[in-house]
Amino acid sequence: MENTPLLIGIVDDHTLFRSGLSGLLDDFKELKVAFEAGNGLELQQQVKLFPETRVVLMDIHMPVMDGYSATAWLHANHPEIRVLALSMFEDDDAVIGMLKAGAGGYVVKESKPRDLLEAILTIEAKGIYLNEMVSGKLYRTITEIAQADPISDREVDFLRLCCSELTYKEMADQMCISPRTIDNYREALFAKLGIKSRTGLVLYAIKHKIFTF
Repeated sequence: MENTPLLIGIVDDHTLFRSGLSGLLDDFKELKVAFEAGNGLELQQQVKLFPETRVVLMDIHMPVMDGYSATAWLHANHPEIRVLALSMFEDDDAVIGMLKAGAGGYVVKESKPRDLLEAILTIEAKGIYLNEMVSGKLYRTITEIAQADPISDREVDFLRLCCSELTYKEMADQMCISPRTIDNYREALFAKLGIKSRTGLVLYAIKHKIFTF
């Protein structure tokens, strides 16, 4: 039914944060918190009890089973459930790790409730959520292949390396080019795709299957 609330789960090892977030989100008629869990193992148990869950808000650093492993498990066993990573800071390494595991986006924990609602509804509908670090132009390029300014083969190679743990200097060494040229590739892609961060480049590469796991 059209007016049926969207079922969501909250996975975070901090009980007070989890409960507070649950209370805030339950105020929105569009959502219903189906369950809370303190780690990935608890998540697995809760998903069995609430199979209609559509979106999971996933903390990254948790004991027993962290957000990376829990997201990978969901991606493999319940690909229909969207994962929105919860990050304390805008940490590229952590967010990239979550995207690699199968998350469709992330929000910082300090987000306003209305912004979080928008993120949840967007990721459920489109499979991806891009926050203010990545402009709306990226979403359009994910759904429509850019033709006006195509990406070169060397830029594709650079995009693949962005999905690794390498620093920009190490990428330059691997591609046998100067760090300045790497900077040029990065800035050119930022301009072409409307992206503002390495996280955005990784998201683009994953969604376009330039990089697969």
